[in-house]
Amino acid sequence: MTILAIETSCDETSAAVVRNGEVLSSVISSQIKLHAEYGGVVPELAAREHLRNLMPVTQAALHEAGVQIEQLDAVAATQGPGLPTALLVGFKAAQAVAFARHKPFLGIHHHEAHLYSPWIRSAEHRLGSDATDQTGRDGARRSGFGSADFSHFQPNISLIVSGGHTLLVLVASELKHRVLGSTMDDAAGECFDKTGKLMGLPYPAGPEIDRLAESGNPKAFDFPRPLLNDPSDDFSFSGLKTSVRYFLRDHPDLLNNAQSVRDLCASIQAAIVEVLVAKTMRAARRNGVRCVTASGGVTCNRALRRELARRCKKEGFELRLAETNLCTDNAAMIGILAERKLSAGIQPTLLDQEITPGWVLA
Repeated sequence: MTILAIETSCDETSAAVVRNGEVLSSVISSQIKLHAEYGGVVPELAAREHLRNLMPVTQAALHEAGVQIEQLDAVAATQGPGLPTALLVGFKAAQAVAFARHKPFLGIHHHEAHLYSPWIRSAEHRLGSDATDQTGRDGARRSGFGSADFSHFQPNISLIVSGGHTLLVLVASELKHRVLGSTMDDAAGECFDKTGKLMGLPYPAGPEIDRLAESGNPKAFDFPRPLLNDPSDDFSFSGLKTSVRYFLRDHPDLLNNAQSVRDLCASIQAAIVEVLVAKTMRAARRNGVRCVTASGGVTCNRALRRELARRCKKEGFELRLAETNLCTDNAAMIGILAERKLSAGIQPTLLDQEITPGWVLA
């Protein structure tokens, strides 16, 4: 089975070709520079950029995979959640390809695809190299070819953490999951970006906080850990964001000192990471699983990856982290999940089906 997958849920245009569990190609064109001057994603600009990039990105994915469009057996695309105008570009284009080639089409839930991204390993990873990303002359990122290995799949607690969502999910078996908790207000990634903006850091602030925090003192400032001791699996980071706002109001001079800024970044990051890890480990123990997975854009954060690894090793859990090039929005995970669903006999999506911008993972 050879599948063309397309992802345009927010500000990255991505296409991938998947065949029998192998990721033959994965191409991503990011819009970060476009939205940087606005301090956030502008939906209309994102949609226009998807329209501009979708054809060359898709052609590049097919070319790198060595696949002609006539060889496709199915087409998949992100159906939701996401920005409506952005979703519309990729979803309708994928439907058009499926219609024109008389092939089955599958609309995929973006967050559900994240659940399976930790099971995808690039070729470079298997060879022991961390160099999984390449950037072409057109600025699009190419990922090292790899495959999804579900032969060792086991029940797991999955942490999905991104700019707009923070979820804890019990994955009992392949294609069977149950959401345990989610974001009550601000997501972890949103908290990173908004507190960084308060400090005057460039967009997106999350990666910049990660970079500066590496040489900062995480104990320099004591910020709240929202819902840390709450027995639920829900998250809330609005209180932390507000705490940072008032702290900066009362200590504005700290931003004039480079080391103080690094300490602030490290302290904010420590508060977010402690909550994410503590709730994930608690859910894993309570549900009796022996495996923990994590995915989503914030999973690129080095402190989060280190702390999850440390705690899982200490408590005897197997840990599977999505590779960094698969943490952010990408079509490879869309294609892998679509293939698993079609192989399991799940019926294709109707070609007149519409996007689902507010689709909630059940």
